[in-house]
Amino acid sequence: MWYTARVGGMMSSSQQLIKKNLDYINILPVWAQELSVKYCSKTANLYFVHGNIRDFLPHKMNEGEFMFVKIQDYISEVLFGNRDIIVFYDKSSGISFCLPEMEKDYLKTMTARYPGTSPDEFLTRDPVKAFDWLERYFVMNIPRNVRIVLIIDYAETIIPADELGHLDEIDRYCLVTLNRWSHEPQFTRGDVSVLMLTENLTDINPRLSSSPSTVKVSIPFPDELVRIQFLQFLESREMLLLERGLNAERIGVLTSGLNLLNLNQLVAESYQEDKPVSLEYLRNRKRAIIENEAAGLLEFIDTDHDLSYVAGHEFVKKRFQNAARALKQGRIDVLPMGYLIAGPVGTGKTFMVSAFAGEIGVPMVKLRNFRSKWQGATESNLEKVLNILKAMAPVAVMIDEADAFLGDRETEGDSGTSSRVFAQIANFMGNTEYRGKIIWFLITSRPDLLPIDLKRQGRAEEHLALFYPDSIEAKTELFRTLQRKLDIKVKDMPLQDIFRGFKFEVSGADIEAMLVRAKMNATMDGRAIVTREDLDVTIRDFIPPAYPYEIELQNLVAVLECTSREMVPLKYQKMERSKLASEIQELKQLLGGK
Repeated sequence: MWYTARVGGMMSSSQQLIKKNLDYINILPVWAQELSVKYCSKTANLYFVHGNIRDFLPHKMNEGEFMFVKIQDYISEVLFGNRDIIVFYDKSSGISFCLPEMEKDYLKTMTARYPGTSPDEFLTRDPVKAFDWLERYFVMNIPRNVRIVLIIDYAETIIPADELGHLDEIDRYCLVTLNRWSHEPQFTRGDVSVLMLTENLTDINPRLSSSPSTVKVSIPFPDELVRIQFLQFLESREMLLLERGLNAERIGVLTSGLNLLNLNQLVAESYQEDKPVSLEYLRNRKRAIIENEAAGLLEFIDTDHDLSYVAGHEFVKKRFQNAARALKQGRIDVLPMGYLIAGPVGTGKTFMVSAFAGEIGVPMVKLRNFRSKWQGATESNLEKVLNILKAMAPVAVMIDEADAFLGDRETEGDSGTSSRVFAQIANFMGNTEYRGKIIWFLITSRPDLLPIDLKRQGRAEEHLALFYPDSIEAKTELFRTLQRKLDIKVKDMPLQDIFRGFKFEVSGADIEAMLVRAKMNATMDGRAIVTREDLDVTIRDFIPPAYPYEIELQNLVAVLECTSREMVPLKYQKMERSKLASEIQELKQLLGGK
């Protein structure tokens, strides 16, 4: 399995072999080290290699010299040195071998044992026949004390993630055969290993992927150093065209979330167009590539505004400003794993979160609906999204309407998909390895419907709430901020007098709607400036949405969620929590138990 190396000193042959193995392992990436150690332990026959498997994989050959190869070549050439018997199989190509000499030996052996059988039959694409022929060949070679490795690509097409009763006869045969091989004593003693390749482990039948007798190894997206090395590799071949002032190191830093295949595509397109890579070109292509890789499951959120465009909510703004300062100082250890943003509709929760992303200068993505009606597709979609988020770090992740989007552990009626998805998200959100690198924002007007598993410490740790402006001054400030955000010119007027005339509670969304309507009136009159008369006409005509009980319920559950009295509006500050809970229950009954 290992390249040879000269070892000095007085060592026994076994000591020299151990040192060579350890020296070689140390130059491998972490995932390859893990695979090598598990392989050398001879405790398993079946391995699942998943994650970023369609990418180029780097291998350090000499000091400062790298080669970049596809995974089949990496496993066969780098890990196993093209020695003994290395077989490839997938449903499209059938049986093939690492080297022509290996295929020649296979056909010679099988033809001699089974005369009259066509050589093409021994290279069949049919998994039932292929596994039968390969097992016979492996058993014949075990007495020769050779190492045998079978690499099966697109493993999800061989043993798909489905209930046993839904599998067809061929799928059941493959499942039983591979399960038997995974703990076959003859294979263990004879050094026969099966490596299954798949992008998403959730696409694999859990009877095998969750079995303790199998080994699971994940290949991550390339880190910053690997991206820089790959870009330098392309630059040395005069393929990387860069705008003045940019270099491979800076591009490598700015391309988090892209794998080497993506980088190669970006560089090749730039080279073909004879268009040097600029920051703007990189930003647009990176965004398009990631959204395409995520299959529409992630949407980039434009963050043109910072927290200076947020009126009121001083407590929440201060918390976010402190977090932004900590991020810029590199103190990710003091940041919460995530935020729960509550409050009634129209308070600007989504805008507040996007403004925070603009403040800290990291990309923000919105998690879109990854649920599918097809068996196993939902878990597969989510696994792909989470892998991309890990590669994009640092990144902010917004989940709007989180109570409806995430589900809970108790959801029934979908063969357990929702509970598995919930557990997948909850476990990922609670991984402290990503503190300050992946910042979660769960936005909801009904935090009471969000499972406590996601609201506890270690996940959405910081609970913040936004409420309607409760003073004339707060409404005036909100008006001015929205005017600046919408770029609406308004003639000077006594805004406090206007707001005193309001007969109803007003939200930021209401004020924004009235400003836009007033601007429409001015525009229809051929004017660029909104006047007092435009506003008066709009306000007299404006009818607020008629759902007062729903709004009050949203206010109360947000108050109950607050962990600081300073956030709570004055009219609720003196209410006991038991009184809050009682009123919430009454409103829920009034609204039909929602």
